Amino acid sequence: MLLLAASAISILGSTGVAFAAEEGASSGDSMKLLGAGLAFGIAAGGAGIGLGQVGAAGLAVISENPALQSKVFIFVGMVESIAIYGIVMMFIILGQ
Repeated sequence: MLLLAASAISILGSTGVAFAAEEGASSGDSMKLLGAGLAFGIAAGGAGIGLGQVGAAGLAVISENPALQSKVFIFVGMVESIAIYGIVMMFIILGQ
């Protein structure tokens, strides 16, 4: 439902609206900002959901066997890397 609402807002926001634009501003610049925002937002949202799942399971594992703490941190780091990939993609989109 949330994805459908975000898609509708992005489609409606990308339609050509007649506003006064600054000299040199183009529609491509606004599409870069929209794409960069979506790239980071979706990646961060997915990482947040994944981190909630992995964090809850990791705490349960650590409470039963504290020796597995380092393995849990590796899995948490792997989930957090998804948000880092989103930041990298955002900078690549804005750099073009």
